[in-house]
Amino acid sequence: MPEGPTMIILKEEAGTFKGKTILHASGNSKIEKSQLVGQRIVALRTWGKHFLIQLPKLTIRIHLLMFGSYRINQRKDAEPRLSLKFKNDELNFYTCSVQLIEEELDQHYDWGSDVMSDQWNAAAARKKLRARPDMLVSDALLDQTIFSGVGNIIKNEVLFRIRIHPLSTIGGLPAPKLRALVEQAREYAFDVLKWKRAFVLKQHWLAHTKLICPRCNIPFSKVHLGKTKRRSFYCERCQRKYLHQASLHFD
Repeated sequence: MPEGPTMIILKEEAGTFKGKTILHASGNSKIEKSQLVGQRIVALRTWGKHFLIQLPKLTIRIHLLMFGSYRINQRKDAEPRLSLKFKNDELNFYTCSVQLIEEELDQHYDWGSDVMSDQWNAAAARKKLRARPDMLVSDALLDQTIFSGVGNIIKNEVLFRIRIHPLSTIGGLPAPKLRALVEQAREYAFDVLKWKRAFVLKQHWLAHTKLICPRCNIPFSKVHLGKTKRRSFYCERCQRKYLHQASLHFD
């Protein structure tokens, strides 16, 4: 699934479309595409895993889901979910969710929860976490209301980096570990952005999809954990399990 850093790169690559007018809109999405024609792109923004094409009266929200993709001035063999044509250019999105947002974006989004945003609010993230002491850390990192833009790769790598077992609960974390969880969610996301720009992301994975722990030289555990049942790669030796005393069972 594309994470927040991918959306930043998309925004940068599509930057030349700002100020251009949509001349034609097509695709198999169910939105009313005719209302997009003649609209000028006012701004391109991101929130977590959402790419936002802001028009004067509404915003196109693109979510690339698990396997979504986009093409600028190119097309795939498949029919696009949304194709926007301009005077000399086109922007195509595939295998994604397309929705229209009519209200002001500031009313729709909490920018402080986006780990890639200049408005990121670490203190608010810690407050949200402390309010849910029984939540697994593996679920917390994937909760878009707390860490918008974090996906499964970042989850696995952050937990390995700070030596926390994915079945730990938020209420069991010592204060320094809770702070590290919040800090590293943002820091690692920006590392991903740097590595993706250089096309070297996978070279820096230490845990995600790996078989052997590079610290302990023993096999990683690979289990589908938490409410989302996403894949977790972790070391039973060097990643400590912190449990909240009130927690009686785990997914």
